[in-house]
Amino acid sequence: MNDINNLYNMWCKKATKDSDIKNELEAIKDDKDAISEAFYKDLEFGTGGLRGIIGAGTNRLNVYTIGKASQGLAAYVKSITESGKIAIAYDSRIKSDLFARTAAEVFAANGIKVYIYKELMPTPMLSFAVRYLGCDAGVVVTASHNPAKYNGYKAYDSTGCQLCPEAADLVLSVMNEVDTFEGVKSISFDDGIKSGIIEYIGDDCIDAFLNSVKSQRICKDIDTSSLNVIYAPLHGSGNKPVREILKRCGFTNVTVVKSQELPDGNFPTAPYPNPEISQAFEEALKLTKEIDADILLATDPDCDRVGIAVNDNGEYKLMTGNDVGVVMLNYILSKRSEQSTLPENPLIVKTIVTTELVKGIAQKYGCEVIDVLTGFKFIGEQISLLSEHNETDRYVLGFEESYGYLIGDHARDKDAVVASMLICEMAAYYKSVGKNLCEVLDEIYKEFGYYYCIQKSFTFEGQSGMQKISELMEELRNNPVKEIAGYCVKTFKDFEKSVSFDNGTGKSQKIDLPKSNVLAFYLDDTSSFIVRPSGTEPKIKLYIGAKANTAEECDKKRSALVEAGTKLLGL
Repeated sequence: MNDINNLYNMWCKKATKDSDIKNELEAIKDDKDAISEAFYKDLEFGTGGLRGIIGAGTNRLNVYTIGKASQGLAAYVKSITESGKIAIAYDSRIKSDLFARTAAEVFAANGIKVYIYKELMPTPMLSFAVRYLGCDAGVVVTASHNPAKYNGYKAYDSTGCQLCPEAADLVLSVMNEVDTFEGVKSISFDDGIKSGIIEYIGDDCIDAFLNSVKSQRICKDIDTSSLNVIYAPLHGSGNKPVREILKRCGFTNVTVVKSQELPDGNFPTAPYPNPEISQAFEEALKLTKEIDADILLATDPDCDRVGIAVNDNGEYKLMTGNDVGVVMLNYILSKRSEQSTLPENPLIVKTIVTTELVKGIAQKYGCEVIDVLTGFKFIGEQISLLSEHNETDRYVLGFEESYGYLIGDHARDKDAVVASMLICEMAAYYKSVGKNLCEVLDEIYKEFGYYYCIQKSFTFEGQSGMQKISELMEELRNNPVKEIAGYCVKTFKDFEKSVSFDNGTGKSQKIDLPKSNVLAFYLDDTSSFIVRPSGTEPKIKLYIGAKANTAEECDKKRSALVEAGTKLLGL
């Protein structure tokens, strides 16, 4: 505790850049628990960058932790080239603009050319800008869909992908060595603009991004004006680009949810601004009393994820990320097959926790499916590998169950701008033939079997929570169960040890994927049960995948697996 108190006292003396930090330090001076939570560890930098609660302390996101991360990323760029370039974007979160400027000031002081957007922009537009501007790295300040108290710092390499483990380790090693208050180089933002080492990203980059997105349309001759859309930007960065791309594609009946239109990092109408949950659609649903919308769209604050609700005979039904993904995949493959525009050896990339229904659809059209670890960066890496071999034309779609999709190779991260466009195109096309997206999904189930998936998250806050998560994972790892909900575990996979064990034969084999703290139980009825700690939040996540021949049977099986899984975690 002495070390924590020493850190606290040092911050009281030296943390003068942000008055909010000074005020918070003063406010917690008599709260030992608050001081401990803020200083008991350093905020960790990984392949996803930084993410944490905004505030004072080494375990919080602030101008000092942002400065250290930027000094580390500057060192990474310097290890590649002496004349480096970095692009920066930020979303609507609290202090996002301040943190973006702080990062720019550090990069510029290290002699690195900085390109920064003039206003908030989506994460995929940062990924695009990195390659468009020929940068060596990129940063977007965002905490994605987390509550307002969070912010984050996502770092990218020259391909527009999030940093690989080796690069992240280099950044972390510098962060561990550099002094928080004396070791981070910095110049003023205004001086950087005047000298030209900091430059605003021009409209040409934005226009090029939108043109690239528009080029991914499948059916360009359908009547898009007939579709009625309600769009909720959830106070985030999607407002302008999503509306602009829909306008360019002829979607003229788009109504924006006014109460969620303007940027606001407090997210007053959506405390948890996540399009995965129904609460995010409450404001949009109010408008349906006046507007007979065919579809509701909602994008998260950094506009890399999109969720939808579909008007199914007067009832607005939420579709899961898996639901949207399989409808999207089926639409792309069926229409491109009709148009004879499918490439040779087409390729689909999904994460290991994404529905296995993908494989049935892919098989019908002769597509290869690659499974990657959870996290869209692994999908981006596959696109980059294709690019190295001049095979990007093979790539058809990448998606993950958490509402992340990428059509086209203009970005190396999930993109809610292009996904919103294609979702509306699908809805317009199927409306023209008398169907809605829920009806299309049901047709897919009837053809390939019912696959019902669900994700359950369990939160464990603070130091004790992180310890509890670690203990749960170790218990499951060291004592893997042989039966779940009455179904035998056919295969057990420990991705951290890179081992797959077959309970039937007793044989094991190596998993050819990067190591990750994920445990997977595949049952003898083809259902699945996957457990992993979140990489960005104090949560442990449970992914259930049930398969059956009927909707009723599948729903019953899913419920039984959820109940068994919750008990297995001791919750």
